[in-house]
Amino acid sequence: MKRTRTLFIGLALASLVFSAAFAAARTHREENDAASVRQAKVGLTQAVAAAEQAEGGRASRAEFDKEKDGRLVYEVEVVSADTVHDVTVDALTGKVVKSSVDKIDHDDDHGEHEDGE
Repeated sequence: MKRTRTLFIGLALASLVFSAAFAAARTHREENDAASVRQAKVGLTQAVAAAEQAEGGRASRAEFDKEKDGRLVYEVEVVSADTVHDVTVDALTGKVVKSSVDKIDHDDDHGEHEDGE
């Protein structure tokens, strides 16, 4: 019985330490993301407008990202007629730095159709 109790307490302590470390890492990452967004000279609205103008369509999704080389960008998905473009806009200059054609995604992120099937 004493052995089981000791094992249980050890596992509980290990779990607490792991949880605390994970929470600290997540908070640090979120603080880094916030600092990166503050460095951007171009706002999300301006980036979306630049992407829409470049591809002649409407933005369906956009997000702020820090690329592997450290460059701050907005990644904007622009839909026009039957084409989807993945457009990368520099967050410091507002210029489109990359655009590639993507296939139209008929499914949402969960692989379901609009009617839920």
